[in-house]
Amino acid sequence: MKPPSSTTELPGIRALLSYRLHVVANLLSRGAELRYRREFGVSLWEWRAIALLGGTREPQSLNALAAAAGVDKSQMSRVISGLTARRLVLRSIDAEDARGVRLTLTRAGRGLYHGLIRAAAERNDAFLDCLSEKERAAFDAALDKLAARAREFIEREGAPK
Repeated sequence: MKPPSSTTELPGIRALLSYRLHVVANLLSRGAELRYRREFGVSLWEWRAIALLGGTREPQSLNALAAAAGVDKSQMSRVISGLTARRLVLRSIDAEDARGVRLTLTRAGRGLYHGLIRAAAERNDAFLDCLSEKERAAFDAALDKLAARAREFIEREGAPK
């Protein structure tokens, strides 16, 4: 990408890809939070923790769960504390590292997970229904390409100079 010349006007923030994706993601998240709170009594962060824990039968560490959710460990710790208090998540000592914890869904948490995943699948289908098959395929391919490029940029930014 070449730098703009002095006569070229720079794009405003609303024209930037990252901003536009952020706006769509926030709209999707806000709608999801409203539904999940109304139907299941969970916040968006609680939903994400439950969904990530429910997606596997294996216990997960707090660090792995926070990384998968894209939040810091302290924020995920607060979410898990609330879910533990509500008896939706079981926290146990990591047998390999006594300082670590292993997290799993309780029976009630697993039941909630199934309801949440059904609702999420319904929402997902409802959003994708506005796209044709060809548009869906192009959209999926574009997201994969953009994610790969973003990883390249992160790698380049993090590389020592």
